[in-house]
Amino acid sequence: MSFADTLIRLPRVKSPLLERFERLISASETRHLEAMAVQSRQITLRHFGRTIRLFAPLYVSNECVNNCAYCGFSRDNHILRVTLNLPQVLAEARHLADQGFRHLLLVSGEQSRFVSVEYLRDLTRALRSLMPSISLEVGPMETDEYRRVVEAGAEGLVAYQETYHREMYAQVHTHGPKKDFDWRLETPERAAAAGFKRLGIGALFGLAPWREEALALAAHAEYLLRECWKCQITVSLPRLRPAAGSYEPRHPLGDRELVQLVCALRICFPTLGIVLSTREPAALRDGLIPLGVTMISAGSHTEPGGYTGAGRDQVHVTVGGRVRMDGERGTVETIKSEGQSLTPAEEQFAVADLRSPDEMARRLREMGYEPVWKDWDAVLAPGMAEALS
Repeated sequence: MSFADTLIRLPRVKSPLLERFERLISASETRHLEAMAVQSRQITLRHFGRTIRLFAPLYVSNECVNNCAYCGFSRDNHILRVTLNLPQVLAEARHLADQGFRHLLLVSGEQSRFVSVEYLRDLTRALRSLMPSISLEVGPMETDEYRRVVEAGAEGLVAYQETYHREMYAQVHTHGPKKDFDWRLETPERAAAAGFKRLGIGALFGLAPWREEALALAAHAEYLLRECWKCQITVSLPRLRPAAGSYEPRHPLGDRELVQLVCALRICFPTLGIVLSTREPAALRDGLIPLGVTMISAGSHTEPGGYTGAGRDQVHVTVGGRVRMDGERGTVETIKSEGQSLTPAEEQFAVADLRSPDEMARRLREMGYEPVWKDWDAVLAPGMAEALS
């Protein structure tokens, strides 16, 4: 049985844990939000202490063959695109390592012509000397393809379903392999079979009614915690942000409801990792951290070359997913001077929290938390091996 079967039955069949979660996110429970926040904070301190793990996304490509109505990388958006080569990715990674990061998330659009398994394998191998912890957020692959990247040193895979609502999923994914709802839904299971140690899932809030989305996300987390018990599971709760294409959320998730959702997840899943990105504004992030968040990004860029400017002399334009004029490239200034009606945006979405990594770490310490930059599993393993020998 796969999670697809569980999701189909979810409206009729729920575990006691999911019934409790559904009550906690109900409209009637908003009057108890303060009590939920107190409980959530206590549970978080008990299981995670006062530590927050930091990571950085490194976008290696914004090429994509999918048409996703809400995404800045969508194939029909006439934006400037680039895929970084190995030296350029290493330059970006060195910049992040100099800032203290030791956990890297490699991100790309879905375009196998540019971002192949071999490309990801080579990047992972080269980056291992700089970053002890490497995760991927790329187009779904077969188990054997994932296994090759795991053998190169990748430890984590992030695969957001975007929306668990099948009808809405079909409406916003109109072209490309991402149209296949079940193929994407089963991605974490293939990743676990390939040997990834960490699995990240999430829903993009704003596409479908948030309570329905949250219940499906919780059900997915419950399923993976049970079936993929060898893996660490994290959930992310991204909300739609401005991006090329100007998609407007149909079902916005408000700040108060986001707080309720974080608290409900922590109360029902005490050891679950909860990730919060720079999509959210600084003040809200500061308020959410004590309530259940365990991992955050900082100083993020959501475009390839965003940290160092790498690849800016190699940008090109795609039309309908194809590189214009069979791969012609040029600088941003050259392309814009040709009179094309283009969106000069390369980012996937606009970042809301603009604080630097140093500023974020300083703020965490002011709040009484210790920012953790390293992959402690990798750091502790040698010492543990010596102790047991």
